[in-house]
Amino acid sequence: MAFSFPTFPRRRFTPRIVRCVAFRTIGNASLALLLVLCLTGAPSAAFALTQADLAPLAGDDFEAKSAAIDKLIATHDAASLAVLKALADDSALATDAGALLLQDSDTARDALTGQAVAANDAQPVTLNNLLRAKVSGALSGLQLASPDQATRAAAIDALLQNPDPSLKPLVDAARAKETDPVLKQRLDTLWAMSALHDADPVRRLEAVQLVAARHDLDMNELLRPLVAKKADGSFAESDERVRAAAQSGIDELEAIQRRSQIAGTLFAGLSLGSVLLLAALGLAITYGLIGVINMAHGEFLMIGAYASYVVQNLFQRFAPGAFDWYPLFAIPAAFVAAGLVGIVLERLVLRHLYGRPLETLLTTFGVSLILIQATRMLFGAQNVQVVNPSWMSGGVTVLPNLILPYNRLAILAFSLIVVAIAWAVLTRTRLGLFVRAVTQNRRMAACVGVKTARVDSYAFAFGAGIAGLGGCALSQIGNVGPDLGQSYIIDSFMAVVLGGVGQLAGTVLGGFGLGLVSKAIEPFWGAVLAKIAVLVLIVLFIQKRPQGMFALKGRSAEA
Repeated sequence: MAFSFPTFPRRRFTPRIVRCVAFRTIGNASLALLLVLCLTGAPSAAFALTQADLAPLAGDDFEAKSAAIDKLIATHDAASLAVLKALADDSALATDAGALLLQDSDTARDALTGQAVAANDAQPVTLNNLLRAKVSGALSGLQLASPDQATRAAAIDALLQNPDPSLKPLVDAARAKETDPVLKQRLDTLWAMSALHDADPVRRLEAVQLVAARHDLDMNELLRPLVAKKADGSFAESDERVRAAAQSGIDELEAIQRRSQIAGTLFAGLSLGSVLLLAALGLAITYGLIGVINMAHGEFLMIGAYASYVVQNLFQRFAPGAFDWYPLFAIPAAFVAAGLVGIVLERLVLRHLYGRPLETLLTTFGVSLILIQATRMLFGAQNVQVVNPSWMSGGVTVLPNLILPYNRLAILAFSLIVVAIAWAVLTRTRLGLFVRAVTQNRRMAACVGVKTARVDSYAFAFGAGIAGLGGCALSQIGNVGPDLGQSYIIDSFMAVVLGGVGQLAGTVLGGFGLGLVSKAIEPFWGAVLAKIAVLVLIVLFIQKRPQGMFALKGRSAEA
């Protein structure tokens, strides 16, 4: 697009303006020059808008519209800013005579005079994507000079998301005037993003160093073109120092990305392991004590999750002001609900099937179907949502590309607390002593006066209650449905068998180990093949060590 310098009265040229006019910029030369002039104090009267300036906006000529937008940016008065905002909001109208109107609710006003006019024959001004981006960037760029700090911060955010090299003069001026250190640092980054292709290699080198120092992985794609080669084998960047700095920045960003991926995989494995641990902990107690293959154990998870859902609804209805504290009441409710169902199942069904593992497996599978169908009839077949309290929403940024959600961190800590409570119950209470005695040698424990049937009931209720706590935790990271427990029953059994039947420490290591191994394999083979690979590894391990990682200690009369 051709450009000719406008004629100014001689007295209006100051040394400052002359220096800015001589400044070389990239992109659209006319836009860059006009932006510099408007920011350095050129009087708006020199660029007063006229009907002829706005008329091209009503036409279909792309170049003419672009030039008209440049004029609006350069004028930088209340009328031009109003037109720019109207163009961005699709509230600008054009008449057949070429007049520009600004639509405000049901009123149309002339863009130059501000007087209300009839808009019977007016049509909306249409802009393509390039012009829309230009208008949006110009509004953000002009807001960099706003006296309001929040407005400047929002403008910097917008330009960082969609940097425009043609707005570099605006960024230069704002960077020189900014006094807030945080905004100044972000303006440095914004300036660097637009200066990577500056004609001056010193400026390009400074820009590369600023981009690399930000440690933003999204900046990697800005540096790669600087080290790329053309079709003839030459480098796109002619200066060797700039290429070396760009390559160093790329290497550093890739190292940060690798560390983020490793840390993210470890956290995902621990997060999955904590869920498996809560699901398998109760199963380790019941399976290790009674030897029952309880296929309904996953439904205890589901019962605990629905108990949390009920408590949430009660708080929303009767105590909305204390909603953030509902998990403290949902935890005991989930434990009690699952424990009660567990003790009823043991008393009515499982007690009559001890010593018959095949019948127990089939019976508990049928019980799981009954519990699932009962839940569908009570709560409906659709999933329900349990809302996180405010203190479990959001996450903490530990690396540039890694955010740890608060709800996952809370579940990880919660699972460790549950393990500590279970360990204290099994090793520091009379019930725990009886459970360990019956687990190691049921007949000998009965001979010394331990009521093994009662111990079985209490231990089964305790294990079911722990599974209910697992369901309470699961409700915070996903939707709750009747089939919730079916997704974890097989993995729970694998964690128990891997760790060692009846061994608390083995269950902890088995749960976290399965989670870490699964998440380490998933990026390469996918979730389904990862589960198959884990199953194969467990089968191979059990072939070499049938007792699992931790074997029961002591003599057993039943061995």
